[in-house]
Amino acid sequence: MPHHDLLIIGAGSGNSIIGPEHDDWDVAVAEPSTFGGTCMNRGCIPSKMLVYAADVCLAARHGDQLGLRTTAGQADWPAIRDRIFGRIDPIADAGLAYRQSLDNVTVYRHAARFTGDRTVILNGTEVTADRIVLAMGARTVVPPISGLTDVPFCTSDDVMRIDSLPEHLVILGGGFIAVEMAHVFEGLGSRVTIVHRGDLLLRGADTDVRRRLTEVYGNRMGLLLKTTVAHVRHEAERTNTGGESGTFHLELSDGTKLEADQLLVATGRTPNGDLADVAVGGIAVDERGYVTTDEQLRTSADCVWALGDVTNPVQLKHTANAEARLVAHNLVHPDDPWSIDRRFVPHAVFGHPQVGSIGPTEQDLVDSGRPYLVATRDYASTAYGWAMEDTTGFAKVMADPETRLLLGAHIVGPQAPTLVQQLIQGMVAGQTVDQMAHDQLWIHPAMPELVEQALLAL
Repeated sequence: MPHHDLLIIGAGSGNSIIGPEHDDWDVAVAEPSTFGGTCMNRGCIPSKMLVYAADVCLAARHGDQLGLRTTAGQADWPAIRDRIFGRIDPIADAGLAYRQSLDNVTVYRHAARFTGDRTVILNGTEVTADRIVLAMGARTVVPPISGLTDVPFCTSDDVMRIDSLPEHLVILGGGFIAVEMAHVFEGLGSRVTIVHRGDLLLRGADTDVRRRLTEVYGNRMGLLLKTTVAHVRHEAERTNTGGESGTFHLELSDGTKLEADQLLVATGRTPNGDLADVAVGGIAVDERGYVTTDEQLRTSADCVWALGDVTNPVQLKHTANAEARLVAHNLVHPDDPWSIDRRFVPHAVFGHPQVGSIGPTEQDLVDSGRPYLVATRDYASTAYGWAMEDTTGFAKVMADPETRLLLGAHIVGPQAPTLVQQLIQGMVAGQTVDQMAHDQLWIHPAMPELVEQALLAL
């Protein structure tokens, strides 16, 4: 029976745990899929490379707003796709080759399943370890829609690698994946229809942000809210080149019928702990299936840690990376462990407009009964907003009326994730909103003046 000092299950952020401090350890990594995890191969990195291409294309289409006679032309989808994965795929391959080249590292190209305390089975071989780190991520959710499992739909796992740009793409869902992919394909020239059961896009975001984003998307593309899919079927067709295409036929809950040449299911993600039978290893999960940890990222099982999407419903790469650094330290320094700080966890959505957020929403503050001040400033009120002809973006900030500390900020518009970062820095440093606004010079005329003006209004 193989035995290791450390077994890491998952080679996304978990792969970054291994460092020089483990050179005298016998380390194993179990990864049945592509090395690098979701973010690198089928998530945030390729999607943002697509987003950038869509941003450029969309800007060209709307040059008339600036007095420019511009056209976007026809998007070369294979060239766009191959630019992205021609760069990403070699990185994944190199990461695997590097780990396999290390004398003290064993790479198992199989899924792990617990059979007991710090014991897993890998391709029929039982493996034990002194320490185990769970970093196996999450997977896409497929809703129980009649006929769906019988048709060749896409998810975020494969939609970025499709052969051709859809003429009409239907997206099921209204979360950040749906919002980003809708922008990508509409921006590159596809007709897009979103079918979403909610009344607004981007559940969990600040209500004002949700309303504005929903309004903008409703003007850009088809948006069917408070609607679900009752049944879906697919008619396959042979192409002139010998390949296959076809038409998706969707019947909606209100009786509406849609036809599309591509269907993207973006209805959420679920943690992979169940696939590894973590309960058999004595590892507790919550009611949604997420592995539970303490502040040092220890699970309920002795000498088993967990990080990333398998533990955290926010499912953000920057949180997973921070957790990986913490676990790496705690493995080597058990007598001086670090604890995770979840006070300031930002997130961003790279649709069009973009969204950048930190802290509670206004509704969260209302629900908790916490007093707060709120101020909103439009992009259109700033000089750089004039330059961009932006009429929909805004920054919303909320502060404690007594301490004057910033509680939360939500920005929707161009470069929102960049703009919110300076507010995060101020919050981490413990600055009041007055100190943030007054104790530095804000470059004029530049986009950060939006943040300055919002802070001054508190």
